[in-house]
Amino acid sequence: MTTATAVSTGTWTIDPSHTEIGFSVRHLVSKVRGKFEGFEGTIVTKDDITASSVNVTVDLNTINTGTADRDNHLRSADFFEVESHPTMTFVSTNIIQKSDTDFVVVGDLTIKGVTKPVELATEFLGEGGDPWGGTRVGIEATAEISRKEFGIDFNIPLEGGKVMVGDKISIHINAEAVLQA
Repeated sequence: MTTATAVSTGTWTIDPSHTEIGFSVRHLVSKVRGKFEGFEGTIVTKDDITASSVNVTVDLNTINTGTADRDNHLRSADFFEVESHPTMTFVSTNIIQKSDTDFVVVGDLTIKGVTKPVELATEFLGEGGDPWGGTRVGIEATAEISRKEFGIDFNIPLEGGKVMVGDKISIHINAEAVLQA
């Protein structure tokens, strides 16, 4: 297996057909899961893997929780306010190596014009050739953010001091990227 410290250097383009940017959030007594279906991004790898960088833009209009009414509500001013803020972005600022395959990718996440630092616990899954003559890498990353820190604070109070929607959002990313010539 290729380790991240031996990965090919260059610019990698995230392959949207083999990548999922998903999330989950507490809702009443369970969790709602969803994903974003429109995004683009690049990973630039260097000889010193900690000098590499990640830049991703997500089209918030493409949110999909499997329920059209909920997705439309999430696009509204109560949540993402996509008419004024159609994208969210992540731009790495630092990469901390924990092992040959485990990293923390630190970066600035911007949602609704608010930028906050986020740490993505990232696992390098490997590098290899594809059937079309290309070279691919795979990564998996997770993080947890507070939606309130980004100005997304809509809620409905419930009995006993509870609320309908939780504050903590779990982010799950499974990405495949292709090395550019």
